[in-house]
Amino acid sequence: MGAGTSKRPSRAGVRTQAAAGDRARLRAVPSPSEQPAAPEKSSTPLSAALPTAALASAAAQVSGTAEKLVGKFLEAADTTTNIRPRPGEIVDLAVNVLRAALASAGLPAGEIERHVAETLAYVRRRISGEVTVDEFGFDEDYTLHVHLPVLRPLYKRWFRVEVKGVENIPATGGALVVANHSGTIAFDSLLTQLAVHDEHPQQRHLRMLGADLVFQTPFLGTIARRSGSTLATNPDAERLLRNGELVGVWPEGFKGVGKKFSERYKLQRFGRGGFVAAALHAGVPIVPCSIVGAEETYPILGNMPVVARLLGVPYVPITPTFPWLGLLGLIPLPSKWLIEFGAPVDTAALGPQAADDPMVVFDLTDQIRETIQQTLYSLLMERRSVFI
Repeated sequence: MGAGTSKRPSRAGVRTQAAAGDRARLRAVPSPSEQPAAPEKSSTPLSAALPTAALASAAAQVSGTAEKLVGKFLEAADTTTNIRPRPGEIVDLAVNVLRAALASAGLPAGEIERHVAETLAYVRRRISGEVTVDEFGFDEDYTLHVHLPVLRPLYKRWFRVEVKGVENIPATGGALVVANHSGTIAFDSLLTQLAVHDEHPQQRHLRMLGADLVFQTPFLGTIARRSGSTLATNPDAERLLRNGELVGVWPEGFKGVGKKFSERYKLQRFGRGGFVAAALHAGVPIVPCSIVGAEETYPILGNMPVVARLLGVPYVPITPTFPWLGLLGLIPLPSKWLIEFGAPVDTAALGPQAADDPMVVFDLTDQIRETIQQTLYSLLMERRSVFI
């Protein structure tokens, strides 16, 4: 370069000049113990103030801390400096992001701090290796602190799920929940699992039976195992039922989730009644479950069979938003959901030997299917609007 050419400033110099600008700094999110106490006679609940005051300062804290961390990471990339972000700053950032998210959900201050403490305790257990799983790979700690909390915003805010008949689910002992299947992506099974846990007085875990494809898919199979799912086979189902677990099955399978919108809420064939045979062998009741709302999340207008064969999947749907909007087309439509658990059907009186009688199995399968179908029609009449 020529002698008259000015030297290019170092990255550290550029960052120093930028930091010297006159920028306003917002106050950090105060913990509930640091917030000024409300007047005793005030009638405004604390949860009503959180989405405004706490969220504004939460955003400021996250922004300010993130800016410092990014700057330090940039400095760390410079071989001439040894600056590194302190672990405490990273933890503070994560905690404040969690507080802001919980505040946005309208939780009161006490609940926010309880959730933060439980989350930090969960992280400590994972780091220290305190992990317990059962013979099927079910990790209750992971399910309670990661899997179900991730689903709750969809359940409460997006689909606004209403549940009826949860008292028909036994408080203890084995039982088989049989439900209709629909919606292109199987949100119905996940939200039924959450509904059973959150709405049932005993907060029972629904152990779901899934197709081979679920467990053959990388990452998805691991999540399914950890959250309590297992392969949809009679031996696994019977072992769970005999162990006193609550088991969920969606016998329509891919025929249900992949059917066109024109066939919505028309139940497909329930297979050969394998789920009924499992319940008969274990001597547990069958609880019919009807789900309205999933059909409208991704209305299937058509299919791309050639693409499906290339990908090795049962179907690749064409919906009003996919593939036209790309990844945005994967966002489900906010339909209104209703889930109803029907009266349990007793199988103990028939005895385990009834599982070997095809006529008994087919009759009981048809009875469960017809119960679910009629309940679907009733719920559709009850629902005021698809999206309201």
